[in-house]
Formats: sequence, structure tokens, C-alpha cells
Amino acid sequence: MAKQTGKKKLRYAFIGAGGIAGAHMGYLKDMDDVEMVAMADISKPGMEAKAQQFGIDGIYTDYRKMLAEVKPDAVSICTPNGAHAEGSIAASNAGAHVLVEKPMAMTAAEAQKMISAARQKRRKLVIGFQYRYDAKTTFIKEAVDAGRMGKVLYGRIQALRRRGIPNWGVFGRKDLQGGGPLIDIGVHALEMTHFAMGSPKPVSASGSIFTYLGDRKSSVVSQWPNWDHKNYTVEDLAIGQIRFDNGAVLSIEASFAAHIETDVWNFTIMGEKAGANWDPPGLFSDDGGYMMNARPNWLPSGPGANAFAAKMRNFVDHCLYDTPTLAPAEHGLMVQKMLDGIYASAAKGAEVKIR
Repeated sequence: MAKQTGKKKLRYAFIGAGGIAGAHMGYLKDMDDVEMVAMADISKPGMEAKAQQFGIDGIYTDYRKMLAEVKPDAVSICTPNGAHAEGSIAASNAGAHVLVEKPMAMTAAEAQKMISAARQKRRKLVIGFQYRYDAKTTFIKEAVDAGRMGKVLYGRIQALRRRGIPNWGVFGRKDLQGGGPLIDIGVHALEMTHFAMGSPKPVSASGSIFTYLGDRKSSVVSQWPNWDHKNYTVEDLAIGQIRFDNGAVLSIEASFAAHIETDVWNFTIMGEKAGANWDPPGLFSDDGGYMMNARPNWLPSGPGANAFAAKMRNFVDHCLYDTPTLAPAEHGLMVQKMLDGIYASAAKGAEVKIR
């Protein structure tokens, strides 16, 4: 629970002032121990609109100048993926705690540099993995931690869109994003599944990626038509498998565009004693000579149980009151290594080791 003492205020700034920054601001504005003081973005008109909406005085087109002049206590990194590492390292070096949006970086090497910078300056570094705060994830994680699943053997992830190629931003550009659906939406499902499984250490990866729709013009009616197909350099579909040091295996399917019946957002876990499903949440085991299905009669829902809100509150409490975080940088690094491994395997055409 938040500790609203009124004696402390976290002076908060933003590097990147686009849509995801607006989400951060929307939850932070209602916290009486947070003061949003500045933002930096290359687009000044977008910042001016948010400054008026959220009452933020500082507007900068150079985030390094913002860090030097404002000296914020904490910073959200809300840029395209390619700028995560640079902004995070600069904020840590300026003495700020950092919340960096997913994925942590473009590569595990960048992620490690971010961790090193934060540790050297004794600053906190948290990754924006909100789905591990979801009540359904908590339900499964607690069952795993309590031993109800027994040894976890396998996890299966599906983060699939039938036709959902973003027609805004730079989501189709590998040079700025690092990849497509795997690193954009698959990362969310991957992080919550890995977390629920107990965050084991990944040791190898195999994967395949396919591009067959996004790089061409389409007249098919869809929710986000007219994407930038001319500059589309990422995958439409990614499939991967991760092996862990405890013997468990995880598979993932992620797509922006796939010929499936409907969108799927789910994960399942299979253990020696029981299995679990994220949506709808349930545990499946044997009991009294019967195969039994157990589902929670009620899980928290509504604004008070919003996973994104919980992510923001947890970060603020972590910075101000030193409460534990559910999304430490070390978890972000492991997730990044898994993403890197799947992409590397797809390029090589063979399984690769993860170090």
C-alpha cells in the first residue's frame, strides 16, 4: 500500500513525451507524493499539450539539458527502444532513479550498461513490466511459489494479433525498435510468464521469424490500416523456445499479422503437480481420484487493480520508501537475453547459447 506521508515528494521528469509518457503522467498526477517537473522530447508541440494537461512547467528538446537544470529525483524513459539505453544511462549519471519502458533496451549488452550505470551511481533502475502486477499473474505466481504446481516444466506464451500492425510511431523499423511483435508485444507476455515461473536463468534459445504481410501494401479492412509498409523491416510472426538452467522450457508465439481466427493474449504453465492458465485464470490438477479444475471466484478488477497504475505506484514507493520492486533491472536483462537469443537463432538457423 502506498505510504502517503505528505512529507516527501518525488520530483519526476520524462525523457520522451509521446503516448506512453501520457499514460505515466495520467497515473502519477493523482499521487500526492509526486511532483511532475519536466519533460524532454524532440517534438515541442506534443510536449506543450501535455504540459498544459498535466501542469508541468519544464519543457526541453534536449534531455541532457533538462537533467542538468532540473535535477529530477526520478525519470521515466518513454522513447522508442533505440534510445532507451542512452537516456537511462544519462539519467542515472545525473543522479535520478529510472523507470524504463519495455523492452529494457535494444540488446542485452545495452541493458548491462544501463545496470552498471545505475549501480555505479547507487540509483534504482526498474523496468516497465506491468503485466506482472496483474491479478491473474499474481494468482498463478502465488500458486507456483507455494509449491502447488510442483516443479514447473513448461510454459507456453501466445501474444498474437490477426491484423494489428501499428500505423503510428516507428514500430515497423528494426533500426529504431530492434524488432517487431516479439520485442513489442511478445515482451509483455514473456515477462509475466517468466516471472510466474519463478524467473529461472535462460541458457539457450531457438527461434524463427517471418515477414509476409507488413512489407507490402494491403487493402484488407483492419483496425489499423495504411501502415508504413515501405519502411517495414520487422517480422510479422516470431516463434521461439527458451531452455532454462532448472530444466524448464518456454515457448512463445508473437505476431502483428497472422492468419488466425482471433487475437490471442495468454499463457499456460505445466508443472508436475498442476497446470495453470492466465486467461481465464485457473489451476488444473488431480484430487481425490479426479481431474479437477479450480478457478478463483473473484479477482481484483477495476481502477484500483489496474496493473499499469500498480506499476507506477510501486516505482514511486521503491524510490521514496525503498519498498521492493517487482520488476528489477536484473529481470529486464534476462528478458532481453531471451529476446536477443530468439532473434539470433532466427538469423543463424540454429539454437544459440545464452550467457
